[in-house]
Amino acid sequence: MIKLMVGLGNPGPEYEDTRHNAGFWWIDGLARGFKVSLTPDKAYHGLVARVNHAPGASGPIWLLEPMTYMNLSGKSVAALARFFKIAPEEILAVHDELDLPPGEMKFKKGGGDGGHNGLRDMRAQLGSGDFWRLRLGIGHPGHKAEVANYVLRKPPLDERQAVE
Repeated sequence: MIKLMVGLGNPGPEYEDTRHNAGFWWIDGLARGFKVSLTPDKAYHGLVARVNHAPGASGPIWLLEPMTYMNLSGKSVAALARFFKIAPEEILAVHDELDLPPGEMKFKKGGGDGGHNGLRDMRAQLGSGDFWRLRLGIGHPGHKAEVANYVLRKPPLDERQAVE
């Protein structure tokens, strides 16, 4: 059972609408659906919400948006997971995925980081890559050298809507 849902992204208004924040978009939508608010929590280095009555859940589900920047996402995830004794296999990481077109997603457990620094840091901080992943397609710019600028740019409206 999933006990912690983490959206990966970067904090700050300059990153808010960028492709790299697709995980944040997903968690924001989930929070709206559950009618909870994400609030800053210094102990977990992020924005956190507790969902007490999620359908099918036997206990609370935590929503988290790390405010550590993408490359240090594991610091936030591990802090919350350790405190509440949440195992890696009870965590879902929601993140942008270059290898899928906008509007497509894939769900899987475990695997490599595929060059995604947020996943890499989660694996390092948790001591395991055995967490679930929801990969949200954002498309690829076509050339590897353009990836960093591409993920940190705002997508056109039709792509944003497809990702959401």
